[in-house]
Amino acid sequence: MNRFDQLLAEKEIFLKYMKEKYKIFNNSNIFLRDIQYAIKSFFEKKDIKITYAEAEMIMYKLTSNMEASGELLKLSSNTWKVNFSFEETVAEIETKEEIVKES
Repeated sequence: MNRFDQLLAEKEIFLKYMKEKYKIFNNSNIFLRDIQYAIKSFFEKKDIKITYAEAEMIMYKLTSNMEASGELLKLSSNTWKVNFSFEETVAEIETKEEIVKES
């Protein structure tokens, strides 16, 4: 399995990882280099070293795939609009509720 196929197989995990790192959400903008660096970092967390060039190639394939599925809307050559939302886990919702109660 090549790196792109591996990323596609773990796309939901990758997007949640990226959400934590870059605070992406529905209708937010996301940038080419943010995606590229997130891909590189994601693989490094798995002890898989990839070059910036590899990460860039995977990024182009991923963004094309996500454009085709409507998950990303292209705004410019290096910017997309996020066109999906993340399902919050019960723990995330409870944490937000606790913060609101403390305010």
